[in-house]
Amino acid sequence: MRFHVFCVWDFQSLLKALQRVLTCVEVPWLPTADGEARRLINEIVLEEESDRDERGHHRSHFEVYREAMERAGADGRPVDALIACLRAGETVEHALRHAPAAAAAFVKTTLRVAMSGDVHRVIGVFTHSREDRIPAMFTRLVAELASGSDRWDTFLWYLQRHIESDGERHGPISHKLLERVCGDDPRKWAEAEESAREALEARLQLWDAIAVEIEAIANTA
Repeated sequence: MRFHVFCVWDFQSLLKALQRVLTCVEVPWLPTADGEARRLINEIVLEEESDRDERGHHRSHFEVYREAMERAGADGRPVDALIACLRAGETVEHALRHAPAAAAAFVKTTLRVAMSGDVHRVIGVFTHSREDRIPAMFTRLVAELASGSDRWDTFLWYLQRHIESDGERHGPISHKLLERVCGDDPRKWAEAEESAREALEARLQLWDAIAVEIEAIANTA
């Protein structure tokens, strides 16, 4: 969780990068070209940024995850330090010194795409390395945690919520957005796939680093 929380955080930057391009977030407001794309991305933003949690409070999924870490006893100091530095006006590059090295490398890969301005690459990463993968990735964890202690309740809610929302709504929505953005342009489809593959490779490297750390902890126990 100490590593993975950075994935939860940088997902929001992918999401906001899409919202910034597909809708208007400037003043004065102007309508963007694709009204359907506006609706689709705003549906995802609504839940990811202000979902109703298990107690009926509206919070982002990042904030729910951070609480889940607290209840589980995971170390949230690195991500808290990152957020504090960004609030103080530091650059992301500098703030990432607080993250585990593998998590920082993953975030840099995500932000490079999110800040590229290439919406087809962003939606490619968003769809194929995030929304498509999350339900399958979390389902096994849910089965293992369901019979665990109360300290996992918030984390379990987070996982179940993502399996439900990504599998039933966000995944199909992101595929529709990808089709609308890439259209009949083979170059955009190829570049969207290329960026998705790079993001998946970065995720694999992150999981490998986590596995190494878990093994090291187990060997010293």
